[in-house]
Amino acid sequence: MIDEHKPIIKKFRNIRKQRQGIVISDNMDKTVMVYEIKKVKHKYYEKSIIKKKKYMVHDEKNISKNGDKVSIMETRPMSKKKCWRLISILEKSK
Repeated sequence: MIDEHKPIIKKFRNIRKQRQGIVISDNMDKTVMVYEIKKVKHKYYEKSIIKKKKYMVHDEKNISKNGDKVSIMETRPMSKKKCWRLISILEKSK
């Protein structure tokens, strides 16, 4: 009975949140601060609202710099505030 449920659990495990944002701080070792900006419409008033959020992201090789546009993925907690990791750099800063 337990073996029947294993494939179902594995199927849903790989669905993780992904975000895109801009690196605003790379002063820490193996950690960068990423700023995400989203434009959404208000449900009732239908006015455009800008939502902003900061994420602490694990950057194993310290390859991202300030101003880079990056893609990040949710992962297990690596510290108190850090539970995202860097997937790729979409656009380098000039």
